[in-house]
Amino acid sequence: MKRLYRSSDNKVFAGILGGLGEYFDVDPVLLRLGFVFLLLATAIIPGTIAYFAAVFIVPRKP
Repeated sequence: MKRLYRSSDNKVFAGILGGLGEYFDVDPVLLRLGFVFLLLATAIIPGTIAYFAAVFIVPRKP
């Protein structure tokens, strides 16, 4: 069974998008580009809040 974890190998800030890339077998660079686009499209605040919420919700890889 697959579980979502923060990546310890593929991270820039906290490993959230790297972990999502590992979970969905997608290149994390694409997820990061999409996240930056989402940040710019939503005036930065909602995406930033969601990212920091994910830092506290998604566990580190054991």
